[in-house]
Amino acid sequence: MSNKMFSAAPLWDQQGIALIRIITGFFLAYHGWELFSAEKMQGYVGWEMFKGQPLAKIMVYAGKAAELIGGLLLMIGFLTRIASVIVACTMLYISMFVGLGKIWYEDQHPFLFVLLALVFIFCGPGSWSLDKQVVKK
Repeated sequence: MSNKMFSAAPLWDQQGIALIRIITGFFLAYHGWELFSAEKMQGYVGWEMFKGQPLAKIMVYAGKAAELIGGLLLMIGFLTRIASVIVACTMLYISMFVGLGKIWYEDQHPFLFVLLALVFIFCGPGSWSLDKQVVKK
């Protein structure tokens, strides 16, 4: 076994970040794709926390659009930090207001997306990204 496994030095850091970014982007885009299902979207608008809200439909559609667009941008690694800020804000809203702040167990998935978005804000897109190609030019 390599000594790297027991050291503080990163293992495959740029490629690892890129792989995690691509997979995270896929998951977000998958969830955001519900934007095209009127039945699913109407179901979200009917949730208890949106009842009586004058902008419920706009909020639900904006959230799904943010998931879809943020996810697609993360998948290709374009405007990664901006996409990550959008994802982090959207998922933080979902975690705190839709999930009522229950991030420890019941509704931790949106909060995990917040944490992953912070990783991409701090560390960048890693390798295999359009951002990296654009910066080279």
